Amino acid sequence: MKKHLARFILRILGWSVVGEKPRLQKYIIIFAPHTSNWDFVMAQMAGFALNISAKYFGKASLFRFPYRFFFEFLGGIPIDRSKHNNIVDFAVALFEQRDELVLALAPEGTRSWVDRWKTGFYHIAHGAKVPLVLCFFDYIKKEVGVAEIFNTSGDIEEDMVKIAAIYQEKSGRNPEHYNPKIY
Repeated sequence: MKKHLARFILRILGWSVVGEKPRLQKYIIIFAPHTSNWDFVMAQMAGFALNISAKYFGKASLFRFPYRFFFEFLGGIPIDRSKHNNIVDFAVALFEQRDELVLALAPEGTRSWVDRWKTGFYHIAHGAKVPLVLCFFDYIKKEVGVAEIFNTSGDIEEDMVKIAAIYQEKSGRNPEHYNPKIY
């Protein structure tokens, strides 16, 4: 039901869903370019449209009453960013503990301009031995979806060049906030 409703809403808004749900038990989704609060809504709609149920990390302050139930219902896992937690080890442990897990992350870590992406998503994928599913928004083409499945090699510099090439032509809602030179 959610799948059909999400596709219908996206179609009414003029958007297309590209790609298919990966046939994997465990993986990390990265969505980029992340330049707007609307990206969360679009990512959720894409997830519903592709029938993907993903978990995501959110700052703990979002999970206060009365919003906690809403964000947890949508797969949120609160993270206290005021402390120096080892999120990479925490996420790798989550993958080790579960038979199935999809974790969605925004590698920029913010909606604002960044000189380079945070690399935690890469280290989680490599440490947990799970692939990255490269998902995107393209506000010019009005497309959202899956670009490709990417297995990390351990050579982060080489891999990030390949990942950057996938996102080179994608346009965020606020393109002035996106740096396509991600690494």
